Amino acid sequence: MASLTGAGRAGKMPASKARGVLREVVEAMGGEGVLEGFRLNGRRALVTGAGRGIGRTTACALAAAGAEVTLCARSGDEIEAACREITGNGFAARPLVADVTDVGGFGNTIAALPAFDVFVNNAGTNRPKPLAEVTEDDYDAVMGLNVKAAVFAAQAVTRAMLASRVRGSVINMSSQMGHVGAANRTIYCASKWALEGFTKALAVELGPAGIRVNALAPTFIETPLTRPFLENEEHRRQIVSKIKLGRLGQLGDLVGAVIFLASDASALMTGSSLVIDGGWTAE
Repeated sequence: MASLTGAGRAGKMPASKARGVLREVVEAMGGEGVLEGFRLNGRRALVTGAGRGIGRTTACALAAAGAEVTLCARSGDEIEAACREITGNGFAARPLVADVTDVGGFGNTIAALPAFDVFVNNAGTNRPKPLAEVTEDDYDAVMGLNVKAAVFAAQAVTRAMLASRVRGSVINMSSQMGHVGAANRTIYCASKWALEGFTKALAVELGPAGIRVNALAPTFIETPLTRPFLENEEHRRQIVSKIKLGRLGQLGDLVGAVIFLASDASALMTGSSLVIDGGWTAE
């Protein structure tokens, strides 16, 4: 198939040179080429839980797409190392050591910074066990981070967006478990179903201000958080049997989805959940 520049060569095409439907496509995606709509040049992004796993990969992806990324976590060493990696490759990143469970402290920190254009609300945890064994501490840890901290982090970031009239994008990191149920995950499922509902409600609330709010719902991704569970071969086999594409998710599987939701490529998308689950929820 020929590219937008013709002669089978990939590249940019100014909208002034395109014709018909192709011109409409090019204009819609930034005026220079289809992929320009995925670029994040000149935008500031904040990623929580950015020290490792999905958060770190997300931050690297946004930086590679052109954003100036702030990596936030309680673990200063991890985000500083990630920032060195990003800047060492010629992209823009800075660390922010903060604890999202400290609602007041995190809110004050965000209020002192310029408004962000993109917010990836990623910090989360899980304590899988049967409900009969769940303790109050388990409940508070999972719901406190996955729901309470996520809600008030979004409040702090979108309050600044509203004050600065930034037409931004909020990406709440959910899970396929926000769409289904599973044994030993009653509290985790409850937290992610809550986050999915919060995403829709906030999208309705902030839509008139041009702020988009969506969720990203991955299947089991091999990360430091999931690795101990996935080391059990029986657990691993059971999980893979439910993923129709026959494999566990890798961090790289989320890169395209994150950039899509953060960028103008998803300009008319809000209140939705983008499920990256290899077909788990298809039946």
